[in-house]
Amino acid sequence: MTPGLILDSYDDGDRNALADTMTVMVRAFDPVFGEAWTLPQLAGVMTMPGTWLTLARVDAAPLGFALIRSVLDECELLLLAVDPLWRGRGIGRSLLVDSLNTARRRGITSMNLEVRATNNAIKLYENIGFEYVHRRPGYYRGNDGKLHDALSFRIDMLI
Repeated sequence: MTPGLILDSYDDGDRNALADTMTVMVRAFDPVFGEAWTLPQLAGVMTMPGTWLTLARVDAAPLGFALIRSVLDECELLLLAVDPLWRGRGIGRSLLVDSLNTARRRGITSMNLEVRATNNAIKLYENIGFEYVHRRPGYYRGNDGKLHDALSFRIDMLI
């Protein structure tokens, strides 16, 4: 665990939270893959019922975030990102565990996610208990035009 790490959750489009999220987004996602969202995309999803954003900070500096959308008793991890300079310090794990705990408190019984097949975060998801569901060949198209497979994962949670 990173000393001084604070996790703050938002159920609305708080301007400062969105700005901090975009700061991490720009740093965390390699432009080659085209996975980063724009501010309008982020702000738009935050208006949807059942959506929440959790920001990880140390000394008010944004280091990572998790974005989740829920419908009824299921949710989807839409994005999880950690600033590259802060990876390997448990921030992603803290965000994911916090997101699962928040989901449980909200009566959610399962979380799904989809990830590029070559993303190093797969190890984190598997270590937390997510199980592989299926592969979608050529699902993502990078900014370079190359196609990348997507892997779907799911975790069932007891409340």
